[in-house]
Amino acid sequence: MTGRLNSAQPYAIGLFRIVVGLLFACHGANTLFGTFGGQTPPAGTWPYWYSAVIELVGGSLVLLGLGTRAAAFIASGAMAYAYFKVHQPQALWPIENKGEGAAMYCWAMFLLIFTGSGAFGVDRLFAKRSGAPGRTTAEQRPVAA
Repeated sequence: MTGRLNSAQPYAIGLFRIVVGLLFACHGANTLFGTFGGQTPPAGTWPYWYSAVIELVGGSLVLLGLGTRAAAFIASGAMAYAYFKVHQPQALWPIENKGEGAAMYCWAMFLLIFTGSGAFGVDRLFAKRSGAPGRTTAEQRPVAA
């Protein structure tokens, strides 16, 4: 059973990345463009406008699996900032300060920094075409001395 679960891991990570990226991008689109009934901050307003740009662009990159680790790193930091500067001063616990979303996105993106894009990502397509590390063909394996 464990073997089957391990072999499905890249697909589970890929699906996780797609869902988290889509939801994160929707959050940014909601803030920037007022989609889904959101209110838009004036362009350049700190920190709301900038965080919305990070959410939309970072979420889209994570969704596509393009530059996943870098996009997730920036997104995770933005959500940590959002939690500690916007939510946490209101109350200690996320359930009290309405910071559950920021905390969950922060940790979800943090996980993607270490796991990468998983299956279905554009990163994997480029890695396969260029023969980058991570490809396990016979040509790529080191020769035993």
